[in-house]
Amino acid sequence: MKREELIEKISDKSKIWDMVVIGGGATGLGIALDAALRGYSVALFELDDFAKSTSSRSTKLVHGGVRYLQKGDVALVREALTERGRLRNNAPHLVKDQSFVIPNYTHLDNFIYTCGLTLYDILSWGGLSLGRSLFIPKRKTSRCLPTITKKGLKGGVIYHDGQFDDSRLAINIAQSCAENGGCPINHMKVSGILHDEKGRVAGVKVIDNETGKEYSVRSKSTINATGCFVDDIIKMDVPSSTRMVKPSQGVHLVFDKSFLNSDYAPRSVCCSVA
Repeated sequence: MKREELIEKISDKSKIWDMVVIGGGATGLGIALDAALRGYSVALFELDDFAKSTSSRSTKLVHGGVRYLQKGDVALVREALTERGRLRNNAPHLVKDQSFVIPNYTHLDNFIYTCGLTLYDILSWGGLSLGRSLFIPKRKTSRCLPTITKKGLKGGVIYHDGQFDDSRLAINIAQSCAENGGCPINHMKVSGILHDEKGRVAGVKVIDNETGKEYSVRSKSTINATGCFVDDIIKMDVPSSTRMVKPSQGVHLVFDKSFLNSDYAPRSVCCSVA
């Protein structure tokens, strides 16, 4: 994937791409790869490095969504578990098993979580499971999580989800896109929206941040995959549009393994073990 060769592709003013994707995070790269695999000509532009923003600030977990199972959304959990297993099978160099322990302080919680997580395992049928959930007595729970409160502990449940390197996965997707005829380029700023004679969106103007040169890239369709910056692109097309996204803030805490002194992660913390 050589940037100079990709720049040369978008320099062809006579070319009309099937699709232009704005945003080189997980969503944009996934769209571009899917389009390239279907035989469409696709160009993708990322303002900074691939996966620089939201897609590099995840929990690093590939999970099926245990809390959604608790809410009764079985279909969603089954879909997420299927994707989790496929990702592990397709990218074993980036995805690994992470064991979690839920410490319980009532016998009822032991029963509920053992049953619920067994169902969680059943939903990952078809060779997509990462491991079996098991009830463990309080002594083993203490060994797995040596820093937890031991007073009143009644036992625990071990279950498995995945942990992955999100930024490396994004780079691999960009590489796969390019290998299949796509044109993903980073450090390209979208500076304007092109329109046809009927006023419809017909491509974008982009500036190469490394050279300052501007390119006009025409396309049959344009995808805005810029996440929380989606309104900035929309306003290039319709300056009077109202903003759809309001900023909010969440916090992910990633601790060194020495903090827990264990290979297991407590479910209540939902952390990544480095």
